[in-house]
Amino acid sequence: MNKLVIASDVHGSAKYCRLLKTRFEEENAEKLLLLGDLLYHGARNPLPPEYNTLECANILNSMKDRILCVRGNCDSEVDGMVLEFPVNADFAFFPCGERTVIATHGHKTPACMREGDVLLNGHFHVPAFERRERYWYVNCGSVSIPKENSPHSYLVIEGNTLIWKDAETGIPFRTETLPAG
Repeated sequence: MNKLVIASDVHGSAKYCRLLKTRFEEENAEKLLLLGDLLYHGARNPLPPEYNTLECANILNSMKDRILCVRGNCDSEVDGMVLEFPVNADFAFFPCGERTVIATHGHKTPACMREGDVLLNGHFHVPAFERRERYWYVNCGSVSIPKENSPHSYLVIEGNTLIWKDAETGIPFRTETLPAG
């Protein structure tokens, strides 16, 4: 893939779902990869702004032909009744140069990572980029309920470059490059 927008933890916020759609269109990316927790806020989270699960479903369905998705811990099988794209996979795997990117929400970790692979997730609502054991850990943050004073965020991957952007403004706040190999 040439350019990919990654977002997680919309949690039913129509406000941030609309903003995400706007940012995705502005990025002119090939696909939008959603890392779960799309419609419901969960018992541990506050209600996000403009909480409206059906409006979120309608917004996401309008982009269904450009969405890839994995299931989050707040997502359920019944979400598939209102969402018109697959939402129940725990993991997605795709190549990124010589590496494999393993996308998951973050509440489940695959055991099949090789040296230099990238584990991409949301779940913790905090943007991150760090080397762990044999792999790179990347977190896109949360679109609607960020934690630890981080901005409402999404991630853009183009080649080996990762750019975290503020969902409210579209302005980058962090850029990292995956090392070769």
